Amino acid sequence: MVSSKHSKELRRLALSVLQPGFVGTEAPDWVLREIGDGLASVVLFSRNIVSLDQVARLTGQLRAENPELIIAIDEEAGDVTRIESATGSTRPGNFALGTVDDTELTESVAAGLGRQLRAVGVSLDYAPSADVNSNPDNPIIGVRSFGVDPKVVSRHTAAWIRGLQSAGVAACAKHFPGHGDVAVDSHHGLPTYGADREEIAAQALPPFRAALDAGVRAVMSGHLLVPAYDPDLPATLSPRILGDLLRGELGFQGMTVTDAIEMGAVTDLYGIDGATVKAVAAGADAVCVGGENAEEATVALLADALADAVASGDLTRERLEEAAGRVRAFADWSAGLVQADIVDAISSDIGFMAARRAIRLAGAAREALPLSAPPHVVEFVATTNLAIGKETPWGVAAPLSERLPGTTTVRVRPQELDSRTAAMSALKTRALEPAAGRPLVVVVRDASRHEWMARALADLIAARPDAIVVEMGLPSAAVPGAVQIFTHGATAASGVAAAEVLVGAR
Repeated sequence: MVSSKHSKELRRLALSVLQPGFVGTEAPDWVLREIGDGLASVVLFSRNIVSLDQVARLTGQLRAENPELIIAIDEEAGDVTRIESATGSTRPGNFALGTVDDTELTESVAAGLGRQLRAVGVSLDYAPSADVNSNPDNPIIGVRSFGVDPKVVSRHTAAWIRGLQSAGVAACAKHFPGHGDVAVDSHHGLPTYGADREEIAAQALPPFRAALDAGVRAVMSGHLLVPAYDPDLPATLSPRILGDLLRGELGFQGMTVTDAIEMGAVTDLYGIDGATVKAVAAGADAVCVGGENAEEATVALLADALADAVASGDLTRERLEEAAGRVRAFADWSAGLVQADIVDAISSDIGFMAARRAIRLAGAAREALPLSAPPHVVEFVATTNLAIGKETPWGVAAPLSERLPGTTTVRVRPQELDSRTAAMSALKTRALEPAAGRPLVVVVRDASRHEWMARALADLIAARPDAIVVEMGLPSAAVPGAVQIFTHGATAASGVAAAEVLVGAR
């Protein structure tokens, strides 16, 4: 523990740069106590959310302890949703918006989200993802990106920020300096972005420059190694990347936030407390924690680690005060937040309209659609990354059943297809036999990234060339002869849009 006579003051400073999560739909006593002791921010996750009214009560309870408290949320309004985690997002995600490529639409979707977040008391949204998804095998970004073209990603990043911030909620461009060209999930390991500086400047940095030009209030660092700038330290822990590049070359003066500090990419190297100290020393102003480690003990550990580091000289007091000052400046900006009337999640059709506009068709769709009878729907389910809530529903079967009674459905997982014999048997009994004499709809999600899924899809198409394929992830190469519907995301809005195409409602 800290032995300095200034330990209490140091701990207040340390608490002010933490942005922890917590468990429960009401604020735990320990959170309220820590706010009184100097905690300046909290972050909400889906476990804290039941309804918009409840979130408004929760944020009111938190702000009763400190009217200037920063309340953050990780709400991308796509596959990664917290405010609509139980039902699926009524807005399409970034890849769908980039596919439509209408910046006014993107700005309108983000403004609607901003009004909703502001109404329930949120002041900071950890979005948008400004990553260019240049690696199709990327396991963590995918449809969270606006696309594969830096120009498209740049203009939609800027539009999204303008829209969200027009409603009085701060945007946070992530994951600096760009997480789109990696093949490792930073929740579990340390990805490497091996491009040289010239390629990084052309490919990854333009959306962040656009974000700064749009006046983004915060930037989130990514847990990835970028040897062109720092061969030793991940971006979150690198003074060269957070200081020389972000502050120096790009000129960002706002608040920097770390990606969740408990992620394996940094904790496997330094532990959660060591990574926190190194992040603040490197130039991070706020440390996000609590997606997984949401206990009082974690906050105590990190606050004490920061204060101890100042006392020992591993972290300068000036750097901690600078970080706390930027957090305070952000809080001053957001303190004027006035909770307006709650905006219902589906009060506006802008999200569904955007999802409809993102639909693309391939194959002889005019001949195959609309469906002539209630179909059998087969949905292939792959494990998603930790950013996507396991509880968040997705797919086409549910909205299709509402529109076409008699629709049947089955979900198939990779463990059911663990051998060629098992796969052929499962596909026969669960997919082909129930679809005999009726339409077959096959729903996939990033089929090109999952060998088992691509193989099963090919087997089904070989047996049923008339099957209709709905891809709800990144579009892959056309399936020869098959009618394909591409939604460019798996949100509830995207599922509804696909169902409408299948029944001829559009």
